[in-house]
Amino acid sequence: MELPSLLPPPPFWAAGPAPGELYSPPCPGKAFGLQLAEGEGVNRTLSPMVTGTSVLGVKFDGGVIIAADMLGSYGSLARFRNISRVMKVNDSTVLGASGDYADFQYLKQVIDQMVIDEELLGDGHSYSPKAIHSWLTRAMYSRRSKMNPLWNTVVIGGYANGEGFLGYVDMLGVAYEAPTLATGYGSYVAQPLMRETLEKKGTLSREEARALIERCMKILYYRDARSFNRYELIIVTEKGVETEGPLTSDTNWEIAHLVSGFE
Repeated sequence: MELPSLLPPPPFWAAGPAPGELYSPPCPGKAFGLQLAEGEGVNRTLSPMVTGTSVLGVKFDGGVIIAADMLGSYGSLARFRNISRVMKVNDSTVLGASGDYADFQYLKQVIDQMVIDEELLGDGHSYSPKAIHSWLTRAMYSRRSKMNPLWNTVVIGGYANGEGFLGYVDMLGVAYEAPTLATGYGSYVAQPLMRETLEKKGTLSREEARALIERCMKILYYRDARSFNRYELIIVTEKGVETEGPLTSDTNWEIAHLVSGFE
């Protein structure tokens, strides 16, 4: 007598794990991966091409403010001078990204589609800032583990449940939360200034946080060769998301000729 064939058990839920098997959660690059012809190699980004520099973020009493300049550098060439590196996810969440601009565009498409899928459920729920931050930690770490990372450092900001949120995720999946955040060269130049101000005042008002961000963006323009004097501000409060820009800082180069020894 023939034994019936053993069929694999059905998944616990759609696209979920099966008993005894490893589960790989959905992440950027899995659903949209390229189908390679037989014999072709697998491509990996070894170095970013068009890149953006620092992103700054500060929590204030009643919300969060994030800023990023609008320069896309092709190596040392200031190639693209009007690109946006901040995005609105929904009415409570925003993010900004430094690093490879193409990877940011791809990440933006994936998140936009996630938000659309969530809204189509019509259950009255939407992604919170912590949810987007948590998902990004898993997505970035998954891509890194496959030796094909997204070359970005992302700052996530938002306001939900009566409090502001500010989180950091880098291309390796390293993640944390802090009241002030900076990526790129800003982590060396702007972050100490923001931390010093916050330590002295404890909490910042919206006006104080904006003045601090504007001061840091001006200093970065002076000190960072990959920065630009055109930037965007994106502010999240209980009322929603406000985007301002392009903005420019008033600069003074009268003492530039006195700076010597760096030729």
